[in-house]
Amino acid sequence: MENNRPLVRPALRPFFQILGAASFVFGVLGAFLPILPTTPFLILSAFCFSKSSPRVHQWLLNLPTFGPMIKDWENNRVIRPKAKIWAIAMLSALIWLSVLLAEIHILLKGALLAIWASVSLFIAFQKSR
Repeated sequence: MENNRPLVRPALRPFFQILGAASFVFGVLGAFLPILPTTPFLILSAFCFSKSSPRVHQWLLNLPTFGPMIKDWENNRVIRPKAKIWAIAMLSALIWLSVLLAEIHILLKGALLAIWASVSLFIAFQKSR
């Protein structure tokens, strides 16, 4: 298993491992629940494990369902068109429902809309396969 990525300092590895595991769980849940996007969580999980556990990172890359999606991102910074559509649609639904229905401060609503716009634009302008 060849891995040229530098690992983080030993003190930070548990943080990256916990974040990687949590984002993997959310990514898998997102494959079954329409309110969670799968792709961003799996990309975050792969990043965290590339920094903290090369063995788990390699395991992620070899998963038959999610591995190709992760490899697309790591090798070419590509997000598949279907994943883009789902990610933006779910993000839009959740953010806009929060902004329109939640009784939260106007500045928080503005922050949510700024996050929605920036993340949606980032996803939209990434290369597609």
